Amino acid sequence: MRLFLRYLFLLAAVGACLLLLAADGQGQQKIPLKKAPPKAAEADYYKLLSFTPPPGEVLEAGALEVLPDGNVAVGTRRGEIWLIENAYADDPEKVKFRRFAHGLHEVLGLASKDGWLYVTQRPDVTRIKDSNGDGKADVFEVVTDGWEISGDYHEYAFGSRFDGHGELWITLCLTGSFTSDSKFRGWAGRVTKDGKFIPTTSGVRSPGGIGFNAEGDVFYTDNQGPWNGACGLKHLTIGGFVGHPDSFKWYREKEARYLGPAPTVPKSNSRMMIEAKKVPQLVPTAILFPYGKMGQSASGIDCDLSGGKFGPFEKQLFVGDQTHSTIMRVTLEKIRGRYQGACYPFRQGFGSGIVPVRFGKDGSLFAGGTNRGWGSRGPKPFSIERLVWTGKVPFEIHEMRLKPDGFELTFTKAVDAESASKVDSYAMKTYTYIYRAEYGSPEVDQTTPKITKVVVGQDRQSVRLYVDGLQEGHIHDLTVSGVRSEDGKPLLHPQAYYTLNYFAGK
Repeated sequence: MRLFLRYLFLLAAVGACLLLLAADGQGQQKIPLKKAPPKAAEADYYKLLSFTPPPGEVLEAGALEVLPDGNVAVGTRRGEIWLIENAYADDPEKVKFRRFAHGLHEVLGLASKDGWLYVTQRPDVTRIKDSNGDGKADVFEVVTDGWEISGDYHEYAFGSRFDGHGELWITLCLTGSFTSDSKFRGWAGRVTKDGKFIPTTSGVRSPGGIGFNAEGDVFYTDNQGPWNGACGLKHLTIGGFVGHPDSFKWYREKEARYLGPAPTVPKSNSRMMIEAKKVPQLVPTAILFPYGKMGQSASGIDCDLSGGKFGPFEKQLFVGDQTHSTIMRVTLEKIRGRYQGACYPFRQGFGSGIVPVRFGKDGSLFAGGTNRGWGSRGPKPFSIERLVWTGKVPFEIHEMRLKPDGFELTFTKAVDAESASKVDSYAMKTYTYIYRAEYGSPEVDQTTPKITKVVVGQDRQSVRLYVDGLQEGHIHDLTVSGVRSEDGKPLLHPQAYYTLNYFAGK
């Protein structure tokens, strides 16, 4: 009996299917299955080209500079400078390397000016050039050596390009990354046109790169450690203090006396924004890179001034991470006279740990890597690579901006209004880090703000998030998992992390 019932059920099911097929054949509209769009990959939008250095050579890149003749200079941790010829070739195998100089000391800054190449190395800034046209540097002149070194492995010196006043900016690592045992270790300063080193900013710990935003203001990356709960992007100002107080002893030196007395030492185990209200010179970290989520060793900085040749991110900053072998994206805004803003994932998969990044003349982005002594996700001991926009625009959060009652998000493409208007398409949490003399910090003081309303802009490329519970001094960790573009695609990177130091005015 049970077998007979199963047989009847099967006949009924087959009959139903035949009726549906017949109806379809009689002009009934067939309902197509809606296929999910294929998942986009970063390489669809930004192609990574890897260069092959000459056999047997070790090019652990510490600095990059684009030269007027179209060549790209690479400064290495081993004290050499190589020139990349035919650097913009579509086929990276057509690139040629030529050694230009050697015998320098851990090159971590290059800047080209008036036929000279200015080299920031551990003990000084030296300028070099090829005076006889044989393709090799033969003139070496020390520009400044206004700081001291003890021989400690960690006393790196990072140098910028020239600013709008024709000056270089230098950031000097602490001794052993903890203390300031040599003159002006833990400081940033300017190198004037006549070669004077003028200390400007105390509190530096362990920089990884230095550069300028579109407005010409200078920023550097600092790394997690004492008085740094996480890696961050910090604004350098004359007379500012950026976090680590062991450098205060050098305010007594004649070169720094113009800045006045040293600031008050912050209270350990506090929070940076609490201490900023007590220590006027303390400039809060503009961008905190959530540790482990956005990287672990922030490094080189450059600004996209390509006029759209690198895609839809004109005037945004691109920041490397050495440990994760990635490049991040940063947007900044000024609130109450101080910089703050958001960071976003951008591109992973580089061959080694990213140190310098530099935009080329064609709008592509060069990146140099090394992992010796530091380790990196990228498996190679060193790398020289070039990131090229394919011409396709990714669906991304373009910018996250603060409003008095929440945030405004802009997108690189028009959004699907239905998905973008739903509150549950978004999730937000906040946290901060302990400001302390101990190494690093866990995420602390977690909160969960409530997104109460979402309004899609008329252009359908922006939304307003109305938020209850914004937190001063916290990272606002936003995930936009539910929003789709007009053609149904999810965001390539649905994360954004906004460092809210100051509330926006009404």
